Amino acid sequence: MNATLTYDELLAENERLREQLEEATETIHAIRTGQVDALVVTGDDGHELYTLKTADQTYRVFIETMNEGAVTLSAGGLIVYGNSMFASMVGLPLSQVIGLPFDSFVASESASAYQQLVEMGWADKHRVEMTLCDHTDHAIPCLLSVTALDLDEGPSLSVIITDLTSQKETQQLLSLNNDQLKRANRALEISNNALNLSNDNLQQFAYVASHDLQEPLRKIRSFGELLKADYGASLGHEGHDLITRMNAAAARMTLLIKDLLDYSRLTTQQVPFRPVPLDALLTDVLDDLSVAVSEWGAKIECTDLPVVQGDKVQLRQLFQNLLSNALKFHRTDVPPHIQLTARRVSMAELPASVQHTIPPSPVPDQVFHEISVTDNGIGFDEKYLDRIFQVFQRLHGRRNYPGSGVGLAICRKVANNHRGELTAESKPGLGSTFKLYLPA
Repeated sequence: MNATLTYDELLAENERLREQLEEATETIHAIRTGQVDALVVTGDDGHELYTLKTADQTYRVFIETMNEGAVTLSAGGLIVYGNSMFASMVGLPLSQVIGLPFDSFVASESASAYQQLVEMGWADKHRVEMTLCDHTDHAIPCLLSVTALDLDEGPSLSVIITDLTSQKETQQLLSLNNDQLKRANRALEISNNALNLSNDNLQQFAYVASHDLQEPLRKIRSFGELLKADYGASLGHEGHDLITRMNAAAARMTLLIKDLLDYSRLTTQQVPFRPVPLDALLTDVLDDLSVAVSEWGAKIECTDLPVVQGDKVQLRQLFQNLLSNALKFHRTDVPPHIQLTARRVSMAELPASVQHTIPPSPVPDQVFHEISVTDNGIGFDEKYLDRIFQVFQRLHGRRNYPGSGVGLAICRKVANNHRGELTAESKPGLGSTFKLYLPA
């Protein structure tokens, strides 16, 4: 038995064996009871018609070549006829099988069932599963079908024996797969419960972050400003500098908490996806960034962007973070120049690193939108590619490039939430291209 069959294949194999069993049992019964006058045999030479009543040899050849064991029992239960398949099943030469009591091959635990089968079989055809034993006492699960015959030699009982070993193995594999499926479902249920608990904890953290943690920071900044206003003259230059640094640290902590809160909400606050026109979304983002664009003299060019299925709030946050970074990490001697382009790509056209991270799609031959954000900024060494998408990871000092180090982690999380991915290409001093892949 091939243990690598899939669950559906095992079901199909089990059904095929059952149908063959029923067909064979009905055919043999029809032949034995004289309901069939002729037999059409398909062979290498085509179809041949045999009249059973005048072709006993053909009948016996048919019985000998069938896949089931067949025996004829006398009224006393002795085997008066058996085919080679039955002899093979019990592991004895056919000559030694004839004349033996059939119940000598019945397992002790099936003795009662066999007696009931024989008693019922004399009155009407009947069948039941039981265990037989070969000459070495090896157990063989079988289906026995019995039919009473009125032969010239006297009343006899026809018994068709179907070896159920393969079917039982298939059923065992099905049962094993069912057990494994139950365990997998249970593990999934436990994981879901753990995930729900984790989400609850994140939501609790979000509440704490938005209220309990930020309130002391607001007071620190407020008291610092009061100290400068009311006691500025007596603080001196060093005192003013300490208060300024204290307020700057509190402001950074406020920004860090805000970004952490935004990141946690990406996991705990999922909404149904709707069509999002990225052209309109980008217009809103550029309006928010208009002051920085004007301050640095930035030039932003954009081709037509697609409509995607997604969460508008999350996607807006993604594009705002990408464009903010492109503006922030510009070279001091060159005005920022940012280009946004879009094209459709197949799964095979995705970068290998992206193909391995995008979850399997329920849509065959899934197509993606590749949206590129290219800048002429300071760039970075691609050996740090994985690092820049991690929380709190920074490649540049906070003094020249302020921020919390969470922005790109949020961008990638948004892409992943949309069954997509975000990656980048860059070289130091030559700008960067961030590529966003979203299902089309």
